[in-house]
Amino acid sequence: MFHRIGQFVVKHAWWVIAAWVVAAIAIIAAAPKLVSSDDESDFLPKNYESIVASNLQQQAFPNAFNPNAILLFERTDGGQLTTQDKQDIDKVTTGLTNEHIQYVQAVVPVSDKTVSKDGKYALSMVGYTKDVPQQSNDTAKKLRDDSKSLATGTSLKVLMGGQAGQALDQSDSSNTADTLIFLGSFLLIVAILAVIFRSAIISVLPLFLIMAVIMPTSNALIADATKLFGLKANSTMSAILIVVLLGVGTDYFLFLMFRYRERLRAGEERRQAMINAIGRVGEAIASAAGAVTVAFAVLILSSLGLFKAIGPALAIAVVTTAIASLTLVPAVFSVIPERALFWPGKKWMHEKDGARFAALGRVTQRRPGLVAAVSGGFLILLTLASLGYKGTFDLASGSMPASKESMVVQNTMMKAFSAGAADPSQVYVTSTNGSPLDKSTFPAYTAALGTVKGVSEVAPQPVVSKDGMTANFTVTLRDDPASNAALDTMDGLRAEAHKATPAGTKAVVGGQTAVESDINAAMDHDYKTVFPIAAVLIMVILGLLLRSVVAPWYLLASVGLGFGATLGATSLVFQHLDHQAGIMFMLPIFIYLFVVAIGTDYNILMIARLREEAREGRDPRTAAYEAIKHGGPTVGSAGTILAASFATFMLAGNVLFSEIGFSIAFGIAISAFVMAMFFTPALTALLGKAAWWPGHQDPEHSGGRHAGGPALGSSHDAQPAGRH
Repeated sequence: MFHRIGQFVVKHAWWVIAAWVVAAIAIIAAAPKLVSSDDESDFLPKNYESIVASNLQQQAFPNAFNPNAILLFERTDGGQLTTQDKQDIDKVTTGLTNEHIQYVQAVVPVSDKTVSKDGKYALSMVGYTKDVPQQSNDTAKKLRDDSKSLATGTSLKVLMGGQAGQALDQSDSSNTADTLIFLGSFLLIVAILAVIFRSAIISVLPLFLIMAVIMPTSNALIADATKLFGLKANSTMSAILIVVLLGVGTDYFLFLMFRYRERLRAGEERRQAMINAIGRVGEAIASAAGAVTVAFAVLILSSLGLFKAIGPALAIAVVTTAIASLTLVPAVFSVIPERALFWPGKKWMHEKDGARFAALGRVTQRRPGLVAAVSGGFLILLTLASLGYKGTFDLASGSMPASKESMVVQNTMMKAFSAGAADPSQVYVTSTNGSPLDKSTFPAYTAALGTVKGVSEVAPQPVVSKDGMTANFTVTLRDDPASNAALDTMDGLRAEAHKATPAGTKAVVGGQTAVESDINAAMDHDYKTVFPIAAVLIMVILGLLLRSVVAPWYLLASVGLGFGATLGATSLVFQHLDHQAGIMFMLPIFIYLFVVAIGTDYNILMIARLREEAREGRDPRTAAYEAIKHGGPTVGSAGTILAASFATFMLAGNVLFSEIGFSIAFGIAISAFVMAMFFTPALTALLGKAAWWPGHQDPEHSGGRHAGGPALGSSHDAQPAGRH
C-alpha cells in the first residue's frame, strides 16, 4: 500500500504540493479563534462538589460580590502606611471608580479589615460585571496601568493580583514561553540536522514545511474540533503543540530521509529512491503515528477538561504531521535534484561504517542477558524513586515566574495577612425540606467547622440568601490554599461540613482548594481509566504491525518502566535536589503523553528492524546486532532532536515548564538510548523466535526477501559496485 502511495506522490508531486497549499489556506481561513482558559474549575465535570457549590452560589447569591482583581498598596520605602497614604489610596480607588472602566462593577475602598496587622499593606478588591468575557485581559491591563498612574506623585506602590492579574500575567508569560521554546527548538533542530546531513536545504526545509503548512493547518483543525465538541483549551497547549509538531515532524522526516539517502546510495534514480523509501518506512511511520494518536485520543475519556482538549488536539497534530510526512514532504524533496538537496556536503553518497552503533550491537549480540539486566535494572531503580512523587496544585505560580506582579501580590498576601486569606473556602448550607433555614443553628455549625484541623477561622456571621434557603459560611484555612496541607484540611472540612449539617439541610464546600481537591480525585480516576485503555489499544497496534502476540507485552512493559523511570528521575531532581514541596499535578499525564506515546515510536522502529532481520534468516543475536547497527543512527538522531526540543521548555523560566522540559527530555532520551537501543533488542535476542509467535518465525524464501520486493526496513539491499 505504501509503495503505491509513494508512486502516486512522486508521479504527481506538483499536484500534491498544490493540493496541500490550497487545503491549508482554506482550513486556516475558515477556522475559529482558539480561546484558552486557565481557570482550573473550567476543567471539572459538573457533578464534582466544587462545581455544584459554584453553581449554587450563582443561584442563591446572584448579586454577591466576587473579587476578580486585588489591588495591593504599600509604601515605596517599605514603612507603615501613614494617614496621608490612606488618603492617597482613597484617591486611587475613587479615581478608578470614576473612570467607569468597561466590565468593572465595583472598586471597594480600603477598610481597617483589609489593612495588614503590621500596617504596611492594604487591599482593595475589584469586582467585574456578570457579562465580562472569558478573555478580559484588556480590562485587567487598564486597571493595572491606571492604578499605577493614579498613584504617581505619592509615596505608594500599587500592584495588581487576583484572578484577573494572574490571567494577564499568565498570558504574557505564555507568549514569552512560546517564543523562547519555538526559537530554541528551531535552532537546535537546524543545528542537529546540519550535523547529520551536512546540507543547507535539509537543515531548514523540513522546518519551513512544518511552520508554513503543517503547524497552521493543525492549529486550525484543532480550533475547529475544540469549538465543535465544546472542549476547553489551556495556555500550555500552544507551547506543547509547537514542540510536538517540530519534534515529531522532524522524527518522521528523519525516518524517511535516512531511507531515501540509503536508496540513493544503492544507485537508484531519485524518484524511484523516494518511492522505495516511502514503501519501506511508510508502515513504521503509520504504526508509530497510530500508537501516538491512540494514546493521545484516549484522553477524551479523562474527567478533566484540560486533558479532554489537549489529547484530541495532539492527536490531530500527529495525524496531520504523519499524513504530511508521507505526502507533502516526499513530494517536495522528490522534485529537488539530489546534488542540490545534499549541497554542500560532498560525501553523502558514501555510507559511513557505523562503527559506534556496530560496537553497541556487538555488545548486545554477545551478552544479551547482561544488557537486558543492566538496562532493565537501571529503569527499575529509577521507577522505585517514583514512589516518592508528590503532586502540587498551584497552577498559577507553577506556570509563571515568582517575579510576575500577580505572584508578588499572592506571596505578599500570604505573609502579611494569612496563608489562607488569599482564597478562603466557602461552605454552602441549603434547605432540603422547603422551609427557610433556622438561624439559631448557625452558631453551633460555625463552631463545628472551626474544630477542623487546619482551619484558621470561620466568619461568625454567615451570609444568608434573600429567600432564606441558603447560607454561606466563609472558612479561612491556615495554609496556602493550593498546598497539600490545605488539601488535607479540605478532606476534614468536607467531612465535618456534611456530618454537622442541621436537620433538613445539606452542605457543599466550594472555593479554590475544593476545586483542587476535586482535580486530585479526577486525576486518580483518569489514572485508573485512561492508562489501561491506552495500553490495550497500543498493544493491538503493535500486534497488528508485528503479527505477534508476544512482542507487544514486553514492548509495553519496557515503555511502562520508561514512564516510571522518568517520574522517578523528575521526583529526585525537583523534590530532593531542588527541595520543592512537590511536582505539578499534571506532570504524570504529560509524561504519559510523550514518554509512553512518543517513546513507543522508537520501540516500533527498532522492533520493525528486528523483525525484518529475523525474516531475512538471521539468528536472534545477529538480528539484534544488525538492527542496532543500522537502526541505531535513526533512533539516536530522532531521540536527540526530540529530547533537545523538549529541553527548550526549561528556557521559559517557570516551574511547570521546567518540570515538563526536564521530565520529557529525560524520558525521550531513556526511550531512545535505553529502551530502544538496548532493552528491547536484548530481550528480543533472548526470546529468539518465540518473540514473533505465531507469525514470522521462519526465514523468508527467495534469498530472504519478501515476494515482490525487498523487506520493509531492511538495510541489506544490493549495493553498486565499489560502495563503502
